[in-house]
Amino acid sequence: MSSVLGVNAVFHDPAAALVVDGETVAAAEEERFTRRKHGKSPVPFATWELPENAARWCLRRAGLSPADLDAVAYSYDPALAPPPGPDITEDDWEGLRTIYAQRAPLFLRTALPGLDPAITRFVPHHLAHAASTALAAPFPDSAVLVCDGRGEARSHWAGRSRAGELTELAAQALPHSLGLLYEEATEHLGFRRSSDEYKVMALAAYGEPAMIAEFRRLVYATGDGGFRVEPVDWSSFVKRVEAGEQWSAEHANLAASVQLRLEEVLLELTGWLHDQTGEHALTMAGGVALNCVANSRILREGPFGQVWVQPAAGDAGTALGAALAVAHDLGDRVAPMPSAALGREWTDDEIEAWLVSAGVAYERPADIAAAVASLLAADDVVAWFQGRSEYGPRALGHRSLLAHPGYVANLDRLNAIKGREQFRPIAPMVLADRAAGIFSGGPLPSPYMLFTHNVRAVWRDRLPAVTHVDGSARVQTVDAADEPLVARMLIRFEQFTGLPAVVNTSLNTAGRPMVDDPRDALECFGSAPVGALALGPFLIRR
Repeated sequence: MSSVLGVNAVFHDPAAALVVDGETVAAAEEERFTRRKHGKSPVPFATWELPENAARWCLRRAGLSPADLDAVAYSYDPALAPPPGPDITEDDWEGLRTIYAQRAPLFLRTALPGLDPAITRFVPHHLAHAASTALAAPFPDSAVLVCDGRGEARSHWAGRSRAGELTELAAQALPHSLGLLYEEATEHLGFRRSSDEYKVMALAAYGEPAMIAEFRRLVYATGDGGFRVEPVDWSSFVKRVEAGEQWSAEHANLAASVQLRLEEVLLELTGWLHDQTGEHALTMAGGVALNCVANSRILREGPFGQVWVQPAAGDAGTALGAALAVAHDLGDRVAPMPSAALGREWTDDEIEAWLVSAGVAYERPADIAAAVASLLAADDVVAWFQGRSEYGPRALGHRSLLAHPGYVANLDRLNAIKGREQFRPIAPMVLADRAAGIFSGGPLPSPYMLFTHNVRAVWRDRLPAVTHVDGSARVQTVDAADEPLVARMLIRFEQFTGLPAVVNTSLNTAGRPMVDDPRDALECFGSAPVGALALGPFLIRR
């Protein structure tokens, strides 16, 4: 039996996770503590943060000290990376990362006094991704596919998981990378790379894949589990979007073309992987696995009967994967992750102390779920802060902005509140036992918002705020046994309105991480035009 702290550090999305005796006890991203999105450090040399706060909190959650740990699992192996050159520059990300990773045991000893640096284990980046999904999944055996931008010298890993043992079947060497292709498209379209890729996915729904023939020439599977991505002259397709410029139809067409080619290549890769493994289930991780449109197509058209994506599929999730992989190596029987609610929480008394300290007027209704449902029915927007915060980029009913889905104007309203682009969709939250009658074409239940579904025709006019321009929605289903408070709110909202779903988007504004603690919630509520804040059992009205 062991205690293993997993760490993803000094790159984007630093995070920590703690696995004790094979059970996932805690996991959190550093940005939730520092309020710097994706963990970007303000220091001049453009490095990234160590998850010092997240790691200390994980240990406190379990009542452990650094000296109690059996291992620290670091989700990058500098021995597998190309050696850094003699002159490291700000643009040499992998060289910087390798140097920092080599020194990780010393950095961690400084951040966690009492830690023995000798217990640090380096876990290859893509193996950490693979373990984060295969070992956390609700079934013991699966085929495993990892696609991201880069890690050490690779961009992809394909293999099999059998009873916790991961076997590599194929891997793609850099510079060929589906993730970097999508990052380049993101940057060319005027968004931030390694941050805003989901905006390209949203923009793609407004375009046509007019450039698909050229992308099929440039990006292709090789029939052996790998692929090639030839250099792309992005300006030959359409002019780059500069700051302050608007997107044109041609920009949307570029987004649609890149998105379609990504889906097509992933379908070929998953077909090859199924031929090799014969598995019924596919587990996926890596930043590309956050592309819910591609995930849905893999499930609909691919050969696997089940597709499961770990909710923190990006680099933050490698902290969990590294910890799970090392726990398995130490002989623990690793259990599936219990939910995405693995972060911080506060007692009612602690929350009330925050409210008293802030000097805000508040009330404690007999049923916070019913009170919020009533406000939503009256077309208020409500900030919802309940229980443990979510691990990963999706708000899943713990740190959410909620709204009425029956008014189309609420799409623009919420995007304005959050400072987002108006083409961005918002998502529906629905009880799991009601979802099949409203949505089709995707897996149900779907608790992590990692797949898209078609909104059935009869519901599109009734749920216009959450129906994207292509008729789809990124659904979150809610199991009443797992989320009784959210379920009660949904039931009461339907009693008031006749609608079985509400809008759910993350509780944050543009450029800021998701709200995590009560102070964050009060600050967000104070600065955004939101009607009410449900903070635990307490209600604060505008």
